[in-house]
This record gives sequence, C-alpha cells and structure tokens, in this order.
Amino acid sequence: MNISEEKTMFILDQKDMPTHWYNILPDLPEPLPPLVHPVTKQPCPLDMPLPPPLFPDAINKQEFSRERWIEIPDEVQSIYKTWRPTALHRARRLEKALDTPAKIFFKYEGTSQAGSHKPNTAVAQAYYAKKEGFKRLATETGAGQWGSALSMAGALFGLEVKVYMVRVSYNQKPYRRILMETWGAKCVPSPSPDTEIGKKLLAELPNHPGSLGIAISEACEDAFAHDDTKYSIGSVVNHVLLHQTVIGLETKKVITEQADTYPDIIVGCVGGGSNFAGMYLPFVVDKIKGTKKDLRIINVEPTSCPTITKGIYAWDYGDVAGLAPIVMMYTLGHTFIPSSIHAGGLRYHGMAPIICHLHRLGFVEAMAVPQLATFAAGVQFARTEGIISAPETNHAIRVTIDEALKCKETGKAKTILLAHSGHGHFDLASYDAYLANKLEDYDYPAEKVKEALAHLPEVPKF
Repeated sequence: MNISEEKTMFILDQKDMPTHWYNILPDLPEPLPPLVHPVTKQPCPLDMPLPPPLFPDAINKQEFSRERWIEIPDEVQSIYKTWRPTALHRARRLEKALDTPAKIFFKYEGTSQAGSHKPNTAVAQAYYAKKEGFKRLATETGAGQWGSALSMAGALFGLEVKVYMVRVSYNQKPYRRILMETWGAKCVPSPSPDTEIGKKLLAELPNHPGSLGIAISEACEDAFAHDDTKYSIGSVVNHVLLHQTVIGLETKKVITEQADTYPDIIVGCVGGGSNFAGMYLPFVVDKIKGTKKDLRIINVEPTSCPTITKGIYAWDYGDVAGLAPIVMMYTLGHTFIPSSIHAGGLRYHGMAPIICHLHRLGFVEAMAVPQLATFAAGVQFARTEGIISAPETNHAIRVTIDEALKCKETGKAKTILLAHSGHGHFDLASYDAYLANKLEDYDYPAEKVKEALAHLPEVPKF
C-alpha cells in the first residue's frame, strides 16, 4: 500500500506556504460587471475606488486589480504562521461509516485563534488600515465568526473595532460577543440606537431581529461618520475572496503533492461566499482553462436563505440603506429579513459577485439543504471524525455525505474535497436545540422572494 493511502493528515511545511494571493479576475472568461454607485447609478471605473472610499487605498486597489498574483506582506505572513498552514485531513472514519468507495478529504480552518477561516482576511484588512494611519474599523457580523476574527486582528494591530452583530445571533450566541469584547472590540446588537438607520428600524419594530444587510448599513454609516475609521467586510467582495485563496493554494499543493490526487468534487457552504471561493478559485481556473473539465464545484446554501437557488441574477444594493455599492449578483432583495428559526449563519441576501459570475457561466453549481439534515450530518461528522463543526459548515458536510453515498450506489471511487470553515464550539446552543428536537426546517417562501425583489434599484443598461 502506498504511504499516501495510509495517512490521515497532510500538512505543508511553513516554508512552502503561499507568499502571494491568487486573483481570479485576469483568468475569468468574461469580465465581471462593474460596481455601480448607489447615488448616481453609474458604473465606477475599475481603476479608481468607489466614492466615497469605504476601504483603505491598498484594499481598493486589490478590489479592482488585474494582477494575477498579489504579494502577501511579510507582517501578514508572520501572523498567518501562528496558525497556518492548516491541515488537510482524510476522513477515513467517515468513509468507513458510510461504507463508501469515495475518498473524502477536508481542509480544516478551525485551528485559527478565532476558530474559523475569517482571520485570513481580517489580519490583512487590519494591517492595511493600520499602515495607512486609521485608528478604527467598523464592521457587521452575522453568526459572529467575522466579528470575532476582526476583533482579534484589531487587537494584534492596536485598532479599535466596532461590531454591529445581527440581533438574533447576538441573542443566540453570547459567547461570540464575549470573544469580541475580550479582544477589546465593542459589539452591539443590530439594529442599534447608535446609527440613524438603526434608530429608524427600532422605532418601527423595537425587537427587530436584524439582518446582515441592516448591519452592513450601520457599519458603513459609522465609517462615513468618522475620519479615523474605515469599513471592513468579511465576505462577498473581491479582495476578501482574494485573501482567502491561501486556503485553496495550500490545499492544491498538498493534495496533489502529498496525497497524490486531485478532487473530482469540491463542496463548501456559502453565505457571502468567502470561505468556499477561497478554496475553489485556485482549482476552478483549471476548469476554465479546460484541463479539468469534469470537476464539480458545489456551493451549498440553506433552504431558509436560498440566494443562488431561488434568487435572481440582478443589480441590487449590498445593504438595506443603499450606502454600499450596487452589484450584479444573485439576490433575494436587499430588504430580505432571514427567519430566526434558522440556527446557522449564511443569512446574507446576496452572494459574492465572483461566485455569481462563475455560476452564471456554468463553472460552478449550487444547491440548498434544510436545517435538520445539516445538523444530522454535523452530528455524524462529530461522531466519526471528532470535530464539532460550525452550523454553517454542516451544510457542506451534508452534501459531502450525500455525494459519498452516491458513490456507494454507483461504485465509483470519486475524490471529494470538503472546505471545512471552522469549529462549532460557540454554537453548542444550536446543537442542544437540535438534540432536544427543538429545531425545525424552513423553506423560504416564493412569495417573500417576489416581495423583496420588488424593491430592486433601477439601473440603466450599460
């Protein structure tokens, strides 16, 4: 037996870590649609930042860069090395439990200090903000993973961080708030009385559950109101996906060189899309170039927030108040309010434009899965591989298991690669609700999609 077939963990030496992020934009077969200014409704040239600039100058340049490889600063690499490279695991116990001929690998991002993939971009964004002389960062967070990561990065670079956390998650996940506050950040439930948009929504509905679109509006308003502050975002936009490619670059090198294989199927969860895109962008370029035409890339979302599978491909605001740019993406409408029944994250009304573009062109696919089935998959994964996964990750585990069972039915030994975004140690209340049979499935109604889409902005044809 080949030694690679006996191993259950594969990891790069730190000297072999990526020194550059991979930018997919030069390799897209068709260019992305432009960003549109939320006031003028006119496209913003790709060689200039969107006015007013939300991000530090270096981030704005990365957002629109046509360079295929962008160097990772030494100080960012130094912090990455406190938890990177992360390990690629062969899920042999899960394979045995499923009695499948499939080979299941997963890249585990739960070993970062914040417990997820989010620090890959949080550290980079904090570095550039500090370098350009800013003192504060304002951001939003849904389930709390992003807010935790940016709070950690802010502490490492001596920056103040203000986090607007979707109210339903703020109430469900107090330990995420405690993490943020331990790192020195201020975390408030959104909508909050700290912004004009928050005050307006609370006046209309005092116990408003919140949404990522609302929290983004509050964070943008905060950043615009302070000269020493920049806005920071943990998903969706190009530069965030760029920073997350360290995941896919590490994976591609280790799975081909040490495990001596190449995936037939890559599976990951998507809310805004940063974790999974960071995994598959270094692989999808092979499919674009035609060298791996049969590669399947499956974006998994919840049935309670079915952005790609039920939304439409259209121009929409990135937030509720219309402060963020208008982008072409799959959307449920920027007024979308997620159901509080759903215990996981993945609640954003839109999706990363790069993912939407690749889906429209047929290079990636999407499917939605119900909540109870995802927790069943998460429990099975925990009882075989030992890792209690984030509820978001459970969505991808569900589809990974389903694809492995299809291999059992057909007898085909496909290689399945799972993008494992992080642990669920701060999500145990959700597991408790599942184990006590208190969770329920929720399919987002078609009439609600139709209602939300009635508020899409009117953008001229370009």
